[in-house]
Amino acid sequence: MTSAVPPHPAPSATAAPEARDDGWAAPLATAPLDATVEVPGSKSLTNRLLVLAALADGPGTLRGALRSRDADLMIGALRALGAGIDEGDDPSTLRVTPRALRGDVDVDTGLAGTVMRFLPPVAALADGPVRFDGDPEARVRPMLPVLAALRSIGVRVTDADGDSPTHLPFTVHGTGRVAGGAVDVDASASSQFVSALLLAGARFERGLTLRHIGTTLPSLPHIDMTVATLRDAGVEVDDSRDGIWQVAPGPVAPRDVRVEPDLSNAAPFLAAALVGGGTVRVPGWPVRTTQPGALLPDLFARLGAECSLDGDVLTVSGTGEIRGADLDLHAAGELAPTFAVLAALGDSPSRLRGIAHLRGHETDRLAALAREITRLGGRAEETRDGLVITPRPLHGGLFRTYADHRMATSAAILGLRVPGVRVENVGTTAKTLPGFDAMWERMLGAGAGTEGGA
Repeated sequence: MTSAVPPHPAPSATAAPEARDDGWAAPLATAPLDATVEVPGSKSLTNRLLVLAALADGPGTLRGALRSRDADLMIGALRALGAGIDEGDDPSTLRVTPRALRGDVDVDTGLAGTVMRFLPPVAALADGPVRFDGDPEARVRPMLPVLAALRSIGVRVTDADGDSPTHLPFTVHGTGRVAGGAVDVDASASSQFVSALLLAGARFERGLTLRHIGTTLPSLPHIDMTVATLRDAGVEVDDSRDGIWQVAPGPVAPRDVRVEPDLSNAAPFLAAALVGGGTVRVPGWPVRTTQPGALLPDLFARLGAECSLDGDVLTVSGTGEIRGADLDLHAAGELAPTFAVLAALGDSPSRLRGIAHLRGHETDRLAALAREITRLGGRAEETRDGLVITPRPLHGGLFRTYADHRMATSAAILGLRVPGVRVENVGTTAKTLPGFDAMWERMLGAGAGTEGGA
């Protein structure tokens, strides 16, 4: 049966994910797939574009913006700081009116790395203190590099005791201006530390010269995305030297822009074709993009899939057989959970490399993936910078997600092959893809899988 899966409408998703539950019954793939899945807009692009729109010289519009918990937290935070953000004819059209940034406000970051890291440099431009806090899990996510960088250019940042914080909660004491200048940042734990400072740099009086001083720099495509988004808004950025970025002070142009589909959110749906056999198509796939998800066709091909791009439709077909592989995912760490569970279903051992930074994501993803794959009978071992996964017969059970949306979508992939997989707190997928479970079931077609939770 051919099924078309539209994105699930989600006008709002700001509520925190629920705590542990008995689990969503992940459906089995009982027949080869033949589905077209429409994936909503990119979270990474939506939140970058929202920040720049709030800093622009005039009103702008985002079309096809993602509406998820992360995006709605960004909208709420920018509104608190003074920006006007209104919906158009549908929730994915957002009209942004920049206004003077105000202080003496609270910002709820939830578990959104883009909110907790992108907005402190913006808050430094406000006219008073901006207090940041988020979900309990957010309080252990690394924050020191961006906070230390702000302090080095004269921005006061304190915790509740008046000391220098390294994690949430904290207060950025805005004064309405930031001198800017040169900063050194160790972004080994997350490329978001670089993007956060670059996004606000044009509004600093002297602009910004940022030098990465760490030993590794993960997810470079996300920094490329930030640079491209800045340039599209008329900001002058010099990235001609490795690990050094210069942002010239100046205006940020207002824009009317359409947001690309979220290619990383397409990953589990396309992976379903490898596990269940058959074909999954995703329309709207860009020919050129800075999203890390652009690596998916080559990565899937290494596992044995057939991939083709016809116009703007990416098609992935599989037979149900998955090859083991040695994959360097340093440029696309967010894809690692998808490939970890594919590796657990493979025909030979696999190694995932270059993803040590995943230990500082929504949860310690390396430890969580190793623990949950092992819980279901597999063998997954942590290395210094990744995982070694040796396929073994798997059995059903509760797959814990640790409030991490990509853990939940990965569990659903396993459930296509393994009877009885239950996904704890599948609602955590609302962080970037509200209605994931309904989209997943529609992809499989009518009657495809109540067996999964039997």
